[in-house]
Amino acid sequence: MKFCDQCGAFLQASSEGLICSKCGHVAETDVIEVKRNGKGAVEPVYVVDNSDRDALLVNQTCPSCGHAEAYRTVLTTQGEHAGVKQDRSVERYRCAECGHTWIRN
Repeated sequence: MKFCDQCGAFLQASSEGLICSKCGHVAETDVIEVKRNGKGAVEPVYVVDNSDRDALLVNQTCPSCGHAEAYRTVLTTQGEHAGVKQDRSVERYRCAECGHTWIRN
């Protein structure tokens, strides 16, 4: 059970992460659960490295406020899909001005 950092209300799970029903704040989660109808339970995907201590300040324009600098963090995830183990790296950016976070496609 998790609570909103903004208003303290209970967070509800959704496809976007954990969402506050009171103020709409979206919180990230370290575990992604995949569910399939009519089939057995699927193992969750765990984030192996989720630390901002290794974030680098880079030249990346924020899509929210247009600021030219953001902190770049590389997250490594591992999981299993259809019996095949998969490792994946994701680049996450956090705006140095407004704090907006996004993943570069």
